[in-house]
Amino acid sequence: MPKHKSHSGAKKRFKLTGTGKVKRQQANRRHYLEHKSSRLTRRLASDQIVEGGQAKVIKKMLAK
Repeated sequence: MPKHKSHSGAKKRFKLTGTGKVKRQQANRRHYLEHKSSRLTRRLASDQIVEGGQAKVIKKMLAK
């Protein structure tokens, strides 16, 4: 059987946790940080878990 190739962009953007959940970073923390409150930038610093059907699609892209 042929093997699946993993999606190069997805490899850079998503990580799998030990329990198999998909982890991602939040958007809006790259530039113009002086205009954003410290409270907001702290909130955006934490990683999020991808929910539901999107996680299934991402796992397929990661060939997992």
